[in-house]
Amino acid sequence: MGFPMPLVGRSLAIFVVSLVMMIISLITVALRAFVRVYLVRGFGWDDALMVAALALFITLAVCCMIGSTDGIGHSYAEFTSLEVYKTALLWWWLGQMLYIWASAVAKISIALALLRLTVKRVHRIILWGIIGTVIAIGLMFWLVLLFDCHPISYFWNRVDPRNSGTCLSVQTLLDIAYLYSALTIICDLTLGILPIFLVWTLQMNRRTKIAVGGILSLGAIASVAVIIRLPFLHYYADTDFLRNTYQIAIWSVIETGLGITAGSLITLRPLFRWLLDGSVTYGRNAASPGKYPLSSLRSDQLKGSSDPSYWRPDLNVDDNRAIVNTVSSPRLNSYRYTSSSQEALYPELTPVISESGVTVQKTFEQIVSEREG
Repeated sequence: MGFPMPLVGRSLAIFVVSLVMMIISLITVALRAFVRVYLVRGFGWDDALMVAALALFITLAVCCMIGSTDGIGHSYAEFTSLEVYKTALLWWWLGQMLYIWASAVAKISIALALLRLTVKRVHRIILWGIIGTVIAIGLMFWLVLLFDCHPISYFWNRVDPRNSGTCLSVQTLLDIAYLYSALTIICDLTLGILPIFLVWTLQMNRRTKIAVGGILSLGAIASVAVIIRLPFLHYYADTDFLRNTYQIAIWSVIETGLGITAGSLITLRPLFRWLLDGSVTYGRNAASPGKYPLSSLRSDQLKGSSDPSYWRPDLNVDDNRAIVNTVSSPRLNSYRYTSSSQEALYPELTPVISESGVTVQKTFEQIVSEREG
């Protein structure tokens, strides 16, 4: 069965970009979930919000792909059916509704991820300020677009002269769109610059600081798409709306997809370490930082390569009444915040079990007395 409109030119570009960004975002978030659930065992609110952002983005991408087959990207003169044109406008309207919250939730997730790594009060204030700003401007722009026309359905039905309604002036819509874009760029750049200050005072060499700061700053990459989209916003006022706003659609999808992808990439460091050393216990918090029993063996079982007399020559291995208990303290050579799903930037001496390090072995001999009958 063919599409209502041919999938060529600008429509094809929207379809391909939406599909590619959806696949990339899906893969990176899936890897993030694997790291958080299986490797780190620290699935947090930032991870849950990123999964929610992915769900919204997938819905957005599907709307864009279906809308492109219904005529988004085509000129009004190319439509042979008024109903198809109205359907294309409906898909556009649904897409912009989803874009606002998919982008906002992704930014909030990135801010929460950085918030887990901050210890300075000023940094926490900045990040909470970003979260509040993102929510405020997202809600504002969403309400403006939702109630742009009265009734709401007049947005896609206004091409039919038989329908009546009113819409906001295009200039008002443009002013709000420019304000939203400007504040979004500021938030994205702040999320990209702040990690530099987070790692600047850490006790690590310059190369490591640059690498860690660069990884954490990936969340700001979405601002590039917002900046590129700015010159195309005036097409909201164009009479050939669906054809000339295709760049807005493309860069909105790219912005959201890049934000989700970059926000997930900054969490994948444990995955690369796991792939390199093959350890499935990387980063897992110890259930208890205390001691745990390794063995409780009778002395007649102590002969062999694992004989504790190797380090306790005072043991009498021929005494069958003796039970030798061995306990081991966990290997303490790495630290993390117990409340964070992130790798700690600031070593606050919270122990975790590592695959390498010094293990302290302690043994003691317990004499089992025999009751004479």
